[in-house]
Amino acid sequence: MANILLLANINCDRILQLDKPLQTGGRFHYEDGGLRLGGGGANTGLGLVWAQHDVSIVAQVGSDDLGDWVLAQAGTLGLDCRMVQRYQGHTSEMLLVMTPDGERTIIRSRRPEFHLPKQPKWHKWQGFYINSCAKDPHVWSQAAIEQNPECVVVAQLSSSNEPLPCHVLVASLADMQERCSDDFWVFGQSIAGKALRYFVVTDGENGATAYHDGEPIKVSAMPAEVVDTTGAGDAYAAGLIDSLINGADIKVAMQQAAVWASFAVATQSSVPGEDLLDYLETRPAI
Repeated sequence: MANILLLANINCDRILQLDKPLQTGGRFHYEDGGLRLGGGGANTGLGLVWAQHDVSIVAQVGSDDLGDWVLAQAGTLGLDCRMVQRYQGHTSEMLLVMTPDGERTIIRSRRPEFHLPKQPKWHKWQGFYINSCAKDPHVWSQAAIEQNPECVVVAQLSSSNEPLPCHVLVASLADMQERCSDDFWVFGQSIAGKALRYFVVTDGENGATAYHDGEPIKVSAMPAEVVDTTGAGDAYAAGLIDSLINGADIKVAMQQAAVWASFAVATQSSVPGEDLLDYLETRPAI
């Protein structure tokens, strides 16, 4: 068991299930799938809770009834939300427009700027994960690296090229389009700096590749019947974090992450499904 801090959003997702794939200028019918908890904090955090870790969330929600609902749902699932900030305003729903082939389009309102509070005491944490548009997350990640050599820092590549020190940087191949077409390792170092050990680039059903100062390490995806791709990347990150904190090498961690992601895409939700819980209760030791 480890203490893991997630700097990642928790959302209220509203699902709109379309009758056919999106097309510019088209007309569509939809079924309203109602509300569900989502966001990287929930999608990543729940699997880690099921893997017997203590997981705390740093995020922000509005000081309204919907914000209360988000916090209640997250707390019921075992996520510690005491570090979630409340802002004066409305908590907007995240619209997930789903098509019959399992793909989704995300529509959300602009959030207020999220300024991080006072830093936690880093000696307490064995893992720190960053997937947020908060202001200056590099201040926290650099402090975590410097103050606690035992803390594994993992970050999702953001939409900017601002520095973000971390041990493992994660991105999808789609994230890399028009940003880097040559040496992924050099690009990863330009973001994560000298602390970077691996830059993991995922490519859906084609698996993932870890770039480092040696030969790239490739790991295949796990076969799965795709139902809903929402949260697959978050589940992948959770599997990676769990394995690395448990002392696995990067190839084993990526294999485990691929298993977690396969459960995510086969589940009609963004948070992990019960099949992942069943797997974690019976999985072999790492």
